Amino acid sequence: MLHRENPTQPRADQPQSIQPKIVSIGPYHHGKEHLKMAEQHKRRFLKFLVAKMQENGTDPQELVNAVSTLEGDIRGSYSEDLGYESEKLVEMMVLDGCFILTLFLIVSGKVVYTNLDDPIFRMPWILPSIRADLLLLENQVPYVLLQTLFETSNLVTNSCLNELAFEFFDYSLQKPETFWAKHYSLEAKHLLDLIRKTFVPVTCQRSIKEANGFLGFVLSAKKLHLRGIKFKPRMNTDSILDIRFSNGVLHIPPVVMDDFTATVFLNCVAFEQLYADSSNHITSYVAFMACLINEESDAAFLSERRILENYFGTEEEVSRFYKSIGKDVAFDLERSYLAKVFEGVNEYSSKGFHVHCAEFVHTHFDSPWTFASSFAALLLLMFAALQVFFAAYSYFQPPKDK
Repeated sequence: MLHRENPTQPRADQPQSIQPKIVSIGPYHHGKEHLKMAEQHKRRFLKFLVAKMQENGTDPQELVNAVSTLEGDIRGSYSEDLGYESEKLVEMMVLDGCFILTLFLIVSGKVVYTNLDDPIFRMPWILPSIRADLLLLENQVPYVLLQTLFETSNLVTNSCLNELAFEFFDYSLQKPETFWAKHYSLEAKHLLDLIRKTFVPVTCQRSIKEANGFLGFVLSAKKLHLRGIKFKPRMNTDSILDIRFSNGVLHIPPVVMDDFTATVFLNCVAFEQLYADSSNHITSYVAFMACLINEESDAAFLSERRILENYFGTEEEVSRFYKSIGKDVAFDLERSYLAKVFEGVNEYSSKGFHVHCAEFVHTHFDSPWTFASSFAALLLLMFAALQVFFAAYSYFQPPKDK
């Protein structure tokens, strides 16, 4: 089912991350005034795609015929009655689906596009905005529609649709080709689901380890640091979700926090909340990071440790984002792929000599001023001890007779 993110209570705290800015895809935002400008670009792209198909000897009418046979599946993919007649629905799906397909073909270089005046490619801010729009939960079409249009167009025979999609989104996600190649065979409900699944590490796809005790939300990064837990960036992994904890050290893959990342996180969490058969990997990750980044000082702390690369705004804005995204989210720790990490961190930070030792070091040696005052107090204590020693020594060992 393709859902609205929250049909009864729109997210007023994050409207920029659920409402398309440039282009509407599918029925939920179709016809909105601020998105009508994109309709002319859709038709121009459709005209271009039709011309390429004709050059290749393929009848463009086959696009309409193929989508018409999918009408029942398309209607069944949405959680609400769409209220469109057959002709209108098929027209919308052909137009929107071909717009996405043509974008993929042009960006991947699978077709030659010579319109240098096209604002989509000439104005540097438009394409990144379209990438974000295509990953909004309320802005999706069934992936089977895109796959059908791709196969019917018959313009590319040496690449799969997943490969073209990954190449398009790689401009924002910045992954090596070897990473994407591992996911060419992924099946997905729509584009958001496809990209969401690439975040899930292979080790997490295999199994979820059950926790036995100390299962609860963890303290913030700064508080955990005070209890002796060290934070290190985990560099040798493909996924930002691949968090590990061992011997008092949290190994967290570096994450680039920007508007695109925020959009992906917010919409993936919404997707996982609405689809009962979906895993909760992104929700688990976001919940864990929300625990760590409770205040702006936590965001600054993780930035200093090279775990958080912040292009989103101030540390306070980063903290506020994680707080808001975790609000009212249903989350089962026992189903979380991070259950063992939650358990290990809680157990380590709740007891043991290292906790008291870390708290002592923080209290007395955390800053130059506390270190100086503690050092001065230590010197005074040493001088006092020496005075007592020499006084006692002189008392018990009187001078020898000459």
